[in-house]
Amino acid sequence: MSPFFIKAIQLILSLSILIVLHELGHFIPAKLFKTRVEKFYLFFDVKFSLFKKKIGGTEYGIGWLPLGGYVKISGMIDESMDKEQMAKPPQPWEFRSKPAWQRLIIMIGGVTVNIILGFLIYMMVLFVWGSQEMSNDGIPDGLIVSETVEKYGFRNGDKITKINDEELDNILSMNGGLKINRYLMMRDVETVEVLHANGNKETIQIPENIGEELFKAGDMSPFGLKVDPLLSEVEKGTHADKAGLKAGDRIVAFNGTPLATWQEFEDHKKENLDKEFTIEVETANKERKELVVSTDSTGVFGVRVNPFNRITPNEKEYSLGESFVEGFDYAYWTLHDYVAQFKYVFTKKGASQVGGFGAIGNMFAPVWDWHSFWMTTALISIILAFMNILPIPALDGGHVVFLLYEIITGRKPNDKFMEYAQMVGFFILIALVLYANGNDLYRYIFD
Repeated sequence: MSPFFIKAIQLILSLSILIVLHELGHFIPAKLFKTRVEKFYLFFDVKFSLFKKKIGGTEYGIGWLPLGGYVKISGMIDESMDKEQMAKPPQPWEFRSKPAWQRLIIMIGGVTVNIILGFLIYMMVLFVWGSQEMSNDGIPDGLIVSETVEKYGFRNGDKITKINDEELDNILSMNGGLKINRYLMMRDVETVEVLHANGNKETIQIPENIGEELFKAGDMSPFGLKVDPLLSEVEKGTHADKAGLKAGDRIVAFNGTPLATWQEFEDHKKENLDKEFTIEVETANKERKELVVSTDSTGVFGVRVNPFNRITPNEKEYSLGESFVEGFDYAYWTLHDYVAQFKYVFTKKGASQVGGFGAIGNMFAPVWDWHSFWMTTALISIILAFMNILPIPALDGGHVVFLLYEIITGRKPNDKFMEYAQMVGFFILIALVLYANGNDLYRYIFD
């Protein structure tokens, strides 16, 4: 099966799980507060549904438009815009008849479930698969550093020993990336202590805007492991595949310049975006060949390398209690970091990188891997929680704002205002969906 379909299946499965559980977060408290739920749908049933069955006054179904899901709660102004129902006198089983605190619990139920689910998945992943850890002793050659951070005093071969005066015993994040990169991009880092290759220690002062500087430079991973340019995977249909590269090939030269690490190839590639270049490859059976290849304007080439092909991280196992604590900690910082990096969306570069379902699908591995699937699903669950709580009418966060206003002031916004707010919010969401997926389409056609 092609990588495209593997990613698509993972995307649909992941979103189906997350949508159903999110809607259950609304459904369960609604039922507990004796509020009638008319519909419970996975995906949208515009004009018709793929499946539906009525049980106990609620119609359960699967729609044909995979843009989300919904529960239709009686007496609530939502995306259904059921004005006929709202024109009738309130009934005791309707949402609008319930106390504001109950309505608030119903509205935040979906986001709450997504947050808890993200925590639980990370805990499960740690309990089942454990994590990979690596101390500085495990990287005798140190790290590779980019030009962006080199000017502040970092050098190739450095080892990170402290961040903000705290010892760095494990340089790896749970997702396998380097902690230092995440810290610089999304957390407040004032100082980093490094051990240079010459044996000298140095405390380097970090500028306050380092994250913004790295983002503008497109340098999201300024630190990297020394990786052998041995290809572990070549995606079908990409520039690399069309040029004849195969898994097991090692890139040994770029335009005649010998290569020792994958980072050297990446550096040369960045200088040759949208250009043809020549690489020399050593195949798995030690044959040498030259290939003329190119990338797209963003540098996408279509190959993967194993970052641990020179070194072997330690596998750490967790007890149930340890996985609970560590999983909670990782989920908390994942949410924190996502909120922190959200500010980049409001830059010109960030807006151009906003993606829709194509971008989300590309978060999944091109081969089926349950560990990777659950890690990505947990991340998407946390992202959905944050996005849904944004104070935009038509999102859960918009309803929460109006309910908090009612609780604080004792005055409920009138139905006409709520209808208009819902319409405005709906059009904002449609515009954002079209823009994000339009970016995906643009990149697919022109890159």
